[in-house]
Amino acid sequence: MAKKFMSMRNLHFLLYEVFDTASLAKYPFFSDHGKETFDMVLETGMKMGRDILYPALAEMDRNQPVFEKGTVRVHPVVETVVKECGGGGWIGAHASYELGGQQIPNTIMTAFRGIFAAANYSASVYPFLTSGAAHLIASFGSKELIDTYIPRMFSGQWQGTMALTEPQAGSSLTDLTTTATPTDKGYYLMKGQKIFISCADYDCVENVVNLMLARIEGAPAGIRGISLFVVPKMRPDEKGKLVANDLNCVSIYHKLGYRGAPITQLALGENGDCRGWLVGQPHKGIRHMFQMMNEARIEVGMGAAAIASAAYYASLEYTMERPQGRKITSKNPEEPQIPIIEHADVKRMLLFQRAVVEGSLSLIFQCAIYADLVNVTDGEEKETNELLLEILTPIAKSYPSEMGILSVSQGLQCLGGYGYCDEFPLEQYYRDVRIHPIHEGTTGMQGMDLLGRKVVMKNGKAFMLFLGEAEKTIAGAGSIDELKSCAEALTTALERLKEVTGALTGLAVKGDIEVFLADATLYLEMFGITAIAWQWLIQGITAHHALAKLPAAQDALFYKGKLATCRYFFEYELPKTQGLATRLMRSGDGLTVKMEKEWFGD
Repeated sequence: MAKKFMSMRNLHFLLYEVFDTASLAKYPFFSDHGKETFDMVLETGMKMGRDILYPALAEMDRNQPVFEKGTVRVHPVVETVVKECGGGGWIGAHASYELGGQQIPNTIMTAFRGIFAAANYSASVYPFLTSGAAHLIASFGSKELIDTYIPRMFSGQWQGTMALTEPQAGSSLTDLTTTATPTDKGYYLMKGQKIFISCADYDCVENVVNLMLARIEGAPAGIRGISLFVVPKMRPDEKGKLVANDLNCVSIYHKLGYRGAPITQLALGENGDCRGWLVGQPHKGIRHMFQMMNEARIEVGMGAAAIASAAYYASLEYTMERPQGRKITSKNPEEPQIPIIEHADVKRMLLFQRAVVEGSLSLIFQCAIYADLVNVTDGEEKETNELLLEILTPIAKSYPSEMGILSVSQGLQCLGGYGYCDEFPLEQYYRDVRIHPIHEGTTGMQGMDLLGRKVVMKNGKAFMLFLGEAEKTIAGAGSIDELKSCAEALTTALERLKEVTGALTGLAVKGDIEVFLADATLYLEMFGITAIAWQWLIQGITAHHALAKLPAAQDALFYKGKLATCRYFFEYELPKTQGLATRLMRSGDGLTVKMEKEWFGD
């Protein structure tokens, strides 16, 4: 096993030097905390990751959950993780004191969760699925629901989930058929099936609380008729005793990766007595659920970046220690072999990994800062943060997810044949990271969300705010000789993005909606590379100024590495947007739209 899965030095750089997270303490909600508290949170996360999660990484992969006699049995470390997180207050750490939380900024808890995901992604999802579900109840649930569920969820006694997908509907929530029949007793009778639900049944907790979408009988068709419910596996009776709620796990899925967490199929109401309690307003379920979904999308991005981080450090360690070959200029076969990190192509692969991992983490923390500011500001400032968070969420989910696969692949390549074998963790990371472009809305859905909704929302205000933020960064780099070419390249990329956006939205104005969205995934990719370039320029500026203050020798190496990786991204990755732009400007030809299904055959 590698010695490192995530860099604390890089977390400190991003959180304190780039984003000045400590300054959040000036807001009353966070005023009890400061850098000392935040350091304690990060150090605790790293210790738990190193001592509890990471040692079980391979074992959880090789010993998958088992479904037997109606019960899902998982690796014993899950119970330890959930109890430690519940007992330490980490599941509800972001929540208010009134709810039993600690009012820790979301940005710091995002880093905490990222450390967990890098140490062992499968183990990390259990406690933090519960965080999201509890936040949804706290935001929209009645006082009775809050009092009944949140204390036990935050304590780790009860697991939380998000139950959306159904066999016949998949990602098309419009086609949900799970029904909720009203009663005169304050609850609804639920009936239907859900599939691909993470951690909805297992033997280490006494109850599972599903936040579930369903359609109240007589509700309008489509998205407008969907409501949100709490549907527990076990429901408290009048005396508070838990009784079965006619909700059963009927099977679990066996997966390519992410094997340590069970993915379940649930059957509701087979005996006519599955009870659910409405959360929020009837027929507003999608609006309510999108809070958790958007939070989860950023968490998916963090999960992918975290796995890619672990793969990067595993491959870095290997390339430092593995001797093979000699300098290409060497003519003497009797010279000792050199570590493979001295070969230029290996350096290129490592630079690619670092550029993806640290660029992704930067964007994720940027979004986390916006989320914190949304919660503590009001008026125009609040709206600005909301809109920036909205437009960047699809990118923060999809760029790390898609590029994380390529990053881990390059890490595996660094190990050569050993990377393909399970003696090293790279092959597991490669399997584990593959779920992220699928989780919480496929990449195609994120592309349509970005182009079809976020870019045009409020007459393009969110898009213009993003451009404004990037232009401020460019202005800050203009006086730095080392970064002038990067600033100029980002200026060109933004102009290209504006041109492509105008051309595509022009198709929508003409009513060619299918053609308008046909290449939305390519647009998302182009936007994503541009957004990560923006983040790398921010990091480059910060590293330049820090280096100018003549820090200690070790820090100098760190900052020089940052600047080199920044230059790599601008020289190797940002130019890819030119090819994407060329294709996107031709999207009006509707090539994929016009392709007939019959033409795919023999």
